[in-house]
Amino acid sequence: MTDITPPPELAAQWVAEIYDHPAVPLHSITLELVERAARWGADQELEACCDWMSECTVGCSNELRAVRRPKPPSLKEQALKAAHIELNPDGKNGALIIRALEALPND
Repeated sequence: MTDITPPPELAAQWVAEIYDHPAVPLHSITLELVERAARWGADQELEACCDWMSECTVGCSNELRAVRRPKPPSLKEQALKAAHIELNPDGKNGALIIRALEALPND
C-alpha cells in the first residue's frame, strides 16, 4: 500500500502551528489522528478522481483504485509466503504444508 501517512516531523510542525508553540509534545493519539485524517483526505481525493475517470474512460477508475489502495495480502497468501521462507519446500513436510495451503480457498 502506498504510504500516505505524514512523517512525525510534519505532524509536529502542524501541532506547533496550531498551538503557536514549537515545543508541544506529540501524543500517540495525536499521531493516530493525523494518520487517519491524511488517509481520509487521500481516500476522498481518490474517490473524486475515480468518479471523474469513470465518466471519461471505461474501467480505468477500478484500475486506479486497485493500484492506489491495494488490498492487503490474504491470510492464505501470507501463510504461503511464510511457509516458503520457514520450510524447505523441497522436503516432504514442507511440500505437503505448501500444497495444503495452496488448496485452501482464498479469503
